[in-house]
Amino acid sequence: MCICINCRHIDYCKTYNFINKQHLNEKKNLKKIQLLFIPKNIVINININKKDMYTTIDWDLIECLSFIEKPGNWLLFYNK
Repeated sequence: MCICINCRHIDYCKTYNFINKQHLNEKKNLKKIQLLFIPKNIVINININKKDMYTTIDWDLIECLSFIEKPGNWLLFYNK
């Protein structure tokens, strides 16, 4: 699970925006936000799952030195 959902910086983080685009396969329009924040020393885990003829990719940010916990912040982000 991506730690971004409970981070104070979710509103304007370039890395979160990138990961979110990967999850959506760039098919949906994301909310236009001003991306000013570039986190430091991130680790992204990419899981590639293949079943029969289908391949899925799951992107998760698992480590970020810029992470500042704000539980439930993603609820506020998506309800704006």
